[in-house]
Amino acid sequence: MTSPQPAETRTQGRSTQSATLAEIARAAGVSAPTVSKVLNGRADVAPATRSRVEELLRAHGYRRRRTEATRSPLIDLVFHELESAWAMEVIRGVENVARDAGLSVVLSESAGRLTPGRSWADQVAARRPHGVVLVLSGLDESQRALLTSRSIPFVVMDPAGDPGADVPSIGATNWQGGLAATRHLIELGHRRIGAISGPSRMMCSRARVDGYRAALETAGLPVDPELITAGDFHHEAGYRQGLALLRRPDRPTAVFAGNDLQALGLYEAARELGLRIPEDLSVVGFDDLPVARWVGPPLTTVRQPLTEMAEAAARLVLDLGRADGSAAATRVELATSLVVRSSTAAPASARAETSGDG
Repeated sequence: MTSPQPAETRTQGRSTQSATLAEIARAAGVSAPTVSKVLNGRADVAPATRSRVEELLRAHGYRRRRTEATRSPLIDLVFHELESAWAMEVIRGVENVARDAGLSVVLSESAGRLTPGRSWADQVAARRPHGVVLVLSGLDESQRALLTSRSIPFVVMDPAGDPGADVPSIGATNWQGGLAATRHLIELGHRRIGAISGPSRMMCSRARVDGYRAALETAGLPVDPELITAGDFHHEAGYRQGLALLRRPDRPTAVFAGNDLQALGLYEAARELGLRIPEDLSVVGFDDLPVARWVGPPLTTVRQPLTEMAEAAARLVLDLGRADGSAAATRVELATSLVVRSSTAAPASARAETSGDG
């Protein structure tokens, strides 16, 4: 009698051990077709049974064999929020790679949560895409185990926190960008420079503010905590926090707005208070969204290569799929660069001194 062909593989170090659906089924106390339904993300399995089978799969490190025939021609793209021009740049990058590979893109949003819900993971398992790209999001342990057991590779773009050494990720040089933005303002002669950060839970936001702090400290300037306010990367936060900064009796002469949307909100706050940009206030954003060059005045900003980052994430997830998951986890940071436009100039005091010297 010949032994049955292995349906799954269990990885232990560099060796692999074979197992059959029947063996998994016996351990779970269910039939082999039921295990198959769980593996394929079928809905017609009782929740308790599904949990029992999933736990066995996780405990033994089983992975579904990956073959082109079992995959859907899809890439799953997951955002924690899907409502801005920032997201459109990311979608464009993933679409570019997917189109060249003959694939389509499925968009998901986790309603502001940094980890998608369990139902999302089940839906992905049922779709069996070529891979998953998560933007400013992550996966909990059970979600990672579920995708791994189905041999569905995933990559995190611009991770909110530390994704872990074994999670492939694509990011940008956020600290360097914050440093460059603030150093530009210092070189123009600004000494009181405010900052509107993004959410403290996001690693990219903390890195930008750390770069801001480093530029001030390197120049021998004090870091005034009263000039650092917390935003959320949305236009309204830039407006609200901008008003708070600009209404101070010792208001800053320049502000690093953390991202372009907050910079646009800051523009609105300055107009409301009768302040001119850049004559009375210099503003620097971060991202270089298309709108940055069209606002009045055009925005000085740090270019984050969003489309290129998204393309790199999509290519990496497809490469991981072709490598059958054996490729080493990769962490890549793409370079940011300062784009100087018309929203920054020397402060009025410096201009007055120069005029007096003349």
